Amino acid sequence: MSDTSTRPEGLPKTIPHWIGGRPAPSLDGAVFEVSEPVGNTPYATASRGSAADVDAAVQAAKAAFPAWSALGDRARATALNRIADAVEARHERLSAFETFDTGLPVTQSRGQARRAAENFRYFADVLVALGGEAFRQGSSQISYTVRRPAGVAGLITPWNTPFMLESWKLAPALAAGCTLVLKPAEWTPLSASLWPEIFAEAGLPDGTVNIVHGIGEEAGQALVDHPEVPRISFTGSTATGRHIVRSSAEHLKTLSMELGGKSPAVVFADADLDAALDSVVFGVFSLNGERCTAGSRVLVERPVYEEFTARLAERASRVRVGPPQDPATEVGALVHPEHYARVQGYLELGRKEARLLAGGGRPEHLPEGNYLQPTVFADVPRDARIFQEEIFGPVVCAAPFDTEEEAVELANATPYGLAAYVWTSDLARGHRIAHAVESGMLWINSHNVRDLRTPFGGVKASGLGREGGAHSIDFYSETKIVHVALEPPHTPRFGEGGESK
Repeated sequence: MSDTSTRPEGLPKTIPHWIGGRPAPSLDGAVFEVSEPVGNTPYATASRGSAADVDAAVQAAKAAFPAWSALGDRARATALNRIADAVEARHERLSAFETFDTGLPVTQSRGQARRAAENFRYFADVLVALGGEAFRQGSSQISYTVRRPAGVAGLITPWNTPFMLESWKLAPALAAGCTLVLKPAEWTPLSASLWPEIFAEAGLPDGTVNIVHGIGEEAGQALVDHPEVPRISFTGSTATGRHIVRSSAEHLKTLSMELGGKSPAVVFADADLDAALDSVVFGVFSLNGERCTAGSRVLVERPVYEEFTARLAERASRVRVGPPQDPATEVGALVHPEHYARVQGYLELGRKEARLLAGGGRPEHLPEGNYLQPTVFADVPRDARIFQEEIFGPVVCAAPFDTEEEAVELANATPYGLAAYVWTSDLARGHRIAHAVESGMLWINSHNVRDLRTPFGGVKASGLGREGGAHSIDFYSETKIVHVALEPPHTPRFGEGGESK
């Protein structure tokens, strides 16, 4: 059982939907239990949405769409800044909810709260600065583009850093003029329960944002299937993403899919090994290892391989695993017993496939809860499942390489292509690797530092499309080209050549 002293103040006993500006139970009264990950103890029930609840939310969003989409850019930007103010005003409460519900260390959930507010401020700035395109064809014609909001957007978000990732979708969808239905992850709905009061405080019109809780196969599927939701933005597993692509084909929906990752961190012998080690340790063990861009495959040039992996194992063994609410904790509790069991299965598999250097089980001082030691496997073959499959936990696989060509080959030797990291003092080589590795994003001599203006997304099994900056506004918009004649048109005059035969 978890210590009741860790329960945040204001913890709700029930988490209803939010439809048309009002809390709403499921139409059939269905609920599901929500548990925290330290003691796996139920603390609330959430409404379990069905297709009928999703339809009610879509109809509320449709009703709100004309007024919201007709607002000027500055008015919508002002609303987004008010939302950011309301998020920041709940900074401590939001962090406490997120830590309690997800098991993320409190120092890291505080960072997520700040980023959530920044997402709204950033897209407010993008909205008022973004223009269209114009093309002139000599003196005879001019053409220009016009963006129009796409309509009702369906947002399906994951359980890792849920509030921040919800904000990442909510902000650009609202900026673009869409109204929307959000389906939060069923394992971590707590922080989403703060959105209704945030939107109300910011003065967002009723129905602009609607929230339907529930199971992915039920509420999520109903949102994907709904014929009046032309946009679906999804972050989650590749398997679920493939299913959504198949389901959305019926209505030819436009999709943005940020899926799995098995990202390589390539370390050359000439790299600043201290900096590379700091980056690798942080990149794979922060957020409990439950991050899509984690550098979970560490590829090290052979002359420094043994030294680097030994240091990596030593650092992993000293990462502080403990209660998420403790400010000293660096790795907290994994989100859910099902996920915990899944990661444990990979640890058992890894012992058979590779050499265990650190971790591999539960910390002795934490006999209860979803806790795992940060784990390092070395000499991992490229065909090993722990090398090929996304584990999504505090587990890293290391393998050596001898040449630049082999490094690229190993980096590309998985179905995924989300992120990659390269460490070398030879910048020409760093750029060569950056161009050769199959990934949507790559960092040279840097860990995962993002600029919100840049495109985010992956290739291969890591997803479809790009979000970030103007790319996000484009996704939630329809772009029309308008052509205007500036001179009398010179059109071939069909039908003026005489009698037809």
